[in-house]
Amino acid sequence: MDNAGTPLEAKEYADTEVQKNQVLTLEEWQERWVSRKIGFHQEEGHQLLKKHLDTFLNSKSKLRVFFPLCGKAVEMRWFADLGHSVVGVEISELGIQEFFTEQNLSYSEEPIPEIPGAKVFKSSSGIISLYCCNIFDLPRANIGKFDRIWDRGALVAVNPCERQRYADTMLSLTRKGFRYFLCILSYDPTKHSGPPFYVPDSEVKRLFGTVCDMRCLENVDALEDRHRSWGIDSMFEKLYLLTEK
Repeated sequence: MDNAGTPLEAKEYADTEVQKNQVLTLEEWQERWVSRKIGFHQEEGHQLLKKHLDTFLNSKSKLRVFFPLCGKAVEMRWFADLGHSVVGVEISELGIQEFFTEQNLSYSEEPIPEIPGAKVFKSSSGIISLYCCNIFDLPRANIGKFDRIWDRGALVAVNPCERQRYADTMLSLTRKGFRYFLCILSYDPTKHSGPPFYVPDSEVKRLFGTVCDMRCLENVDALEDRHRSWGIDSMFEKLYLLTEK
């Protein structure tokens, strides 16, 4: 891994196994939206994506950009306004509806024949398509391949026991020349059970290193008051650029 020029204040914690049996069900995630436990949502968008947007886009136009576990991320609107097509997946129908409402975008919804009970919500322009289903079912919908993946709040939210399956799913959706931005969080996992879960650098390497070149673009202090309320006194967020080997 190339970490040249990147400060690495965030240390690796030895007890990486303490969260391995933690599991949140899809129903529990849906309930978080209903009860408004969505502190992960960033109304102004992600500052690291803003800062490194040129690196992410790499001067390309009309890209296909994928948002795993998208929630109502405002960055989806950013890319659509730049002329890129956006596909997201989210288990909460409420989150998807709120995205379109808050962005003042008209939309339609239709069932996904390949996934019983699932729906896809499409902006009237057709440039944004958000799938309401389990992310592991999504490939059955034949959604094609993507040039870019913006993974913030996704890998860190996936149950630790499902990370390999998640990584394999993500890589199966990439096309040649892809760029994958991955955000991970570093904190003492003995002080918080997750989610978001602690993902050490070694785990990123294990999940993606055989297929991807990995570069840490930035490592920033991400501690907020809500994290302190969990008993955490230090949290760093790292942004990785994953590219094809």
